[in-house]
Amino acid sequence: MPLLIIKSDITKVRCDAIVNAANKTLLGGAGVDGAIHKAAGRGLLAECRTLGGCRTGEAKITKGYDLPAKYVIHTVGPVWTDGRHGEEELLRSCYRNCLAVAKEHDAESIAFPLISSGVYGYPREQALKIAVDEIAAFLRNEEMLVYLVIYGGSSFRIDPELYKDIASFIDDNYTGPEDRHPFRENAGRPRANAKACRFPEAHGAAVADEIPHADNHARPELCVNEAIHTQTAAVFAGRQSLDDALKQIDESFSEMLLRKIDEKGITDAECYKKANVDRKLFSKIRSDRLYRPSKATAIAFAIALELPLDETRDMLMKAGFALSRSNKFDIIIEYFITNGNYDVFEINEALFAFDQVLLGV
Repeated sequence: MPLLIIKSDITKVRCDAIVNAANKTLLGGAGVDGAIHKAAGRGLLAECRTLGGCRTGEAKITKGYDLPAKYVIHTVGPVWTDGRHGEEELLRSCYRNCLAVAKEHDAESIAFPLISSGVYGYPREQALKIAVDEIAAFLRNEEMLVYLVIYGGSSFRIDPELYKDIASFIDDNYTGPEDRHPFRENAGRPRANAKACRFPEAHGAAVADEIPHADNHARPELCVNEAIHTQTAAVFAGRQSLDDALKQIDESFSEMLLRKIDEKGITDAECYKKANVDRKLFSKIRSDRLYRPSKATAIAFAIALELPLDETRDMLMKAGFALSRSNKFDIIIEYFITNGNYDVFEINEALFAFDQVLLGV
């Protein structure tokens, strides 16, 4: 199952377990710790009194009480000093131990805050990298839905140089002249005098694509209708039946995906895990040759297969989509492929930082 980065209040996330970034006493404190104790009610504090505290890097579990989660897994993150006092290994241990405890209790889903990045002062970019590294390593061998919860009002920071490079790439490639600067509030939105064609997604995990076009350009729906009429005329002119015409349908998305998996010499599990896609969804795609995925899912598989840009476009076309210079999401994807970076988790960090839909499901 995938890793999803979401903006939310962790006390309201519905999953089997949520992680509490606690202090060593486990008796409540500020920030996430205090919010979880308040939402869980007095029962949580009473049980925590029986646990005898917790050492840095370790994890202990309690019931969820009044929370929507069945369990609370408490872990104590390191206080940042200078990065030379074992902070990284202790923080990594927090994630490893929490995931191990969740697995022991048969949790199918778990939600993490960004441990130690608040009052404990761990640099957020480094804390994020450690969180994603450890969760991704766990998911390579295990099936669990993992949420990384960023509090709604908090800023989300990726590596400053990466952010700067992506922002520059967007600025150089975005086709809307009045929206060229990526930090404008309206960057990436269709112009006021443009119309937007929306093509519905077959899977609810991604938003519908918007393809802006000015009034003085050919309207896509007219082009599509003209193509349909031309094809229909050809069918009748050649006295070809509709069934015969349908038999000539090109390779589908599902067929191309399975062919590419075989060509790459990887297993199905390796592919859907690298794509950050749920096993059940992959099974649907495998069993239905005409399955139409969302655009985000189609791109996720192209990333997992490490396809170059032309093959990525081909795979997208099989699903009925395209990459566009008028779409910030598409430009970010092009940036990573052009730079040979196929790490779906790092790509999702960047997409999240630029307020775009994430890859996978």
